[in-house]
Amino acid sequence: MAEGVFQSLTQPSSSMPHPLISRIDSCGTGAYHIGSPPDSRTMATLAKNGITTYKHSARKFSPRTDFSEFDYILAMDDENLEDLERLREREVKRKGDGEGVGRVMLFGEFGGRRRKGNGKELGEEVEDPYYGGDGGFTVAYEQSVTFGKVFLERLERGELS
Repeated sequence: MAEGVFQSLTQPSSSMPHPLISRIDSCGTGAYHIGSPPDSRTMATLAKNGITTYKHSARKFSPRTDFSEFDYILAMDDENLEDLERLREREVKRKGDGEGVGRVMLFGEFGGRRRKGNGKELGEEVEDPYYGGDGGFTVAYEQSVTFGKVFLERLERGELS
């Protein structure tokens, strides 16, 4: 869902794409549902909010490819953040330095509520709505809009360079 929302924020209607965003993609750290389209409740929530052109096919994160092709890798929750940070460390070691290796961040660091965890202050997790009712998809949509807007604002101000 976050990919569809972020696409709508960076490419409203058929106008010019955002000058700082060249590619947006979504994937999982696990091999679940590879090749499958988004959950029908995701698509219904996006459509209810005017996002009707979103298309996606599930894929698994590829460290060698994704860390070099993307500047920012945004995790939705702590578990995926830890997995991605571990994969990034391996990629940095493999390459010999961090040059050209995308940064890993929690999406909820951008406008989310702060919480305590592991002895430090953390950003908000995007709750996985898959096993819940439709209300969870609405919450995930709203989080994606908020976090996406704040991410873009910070990127435009040069705070993420």
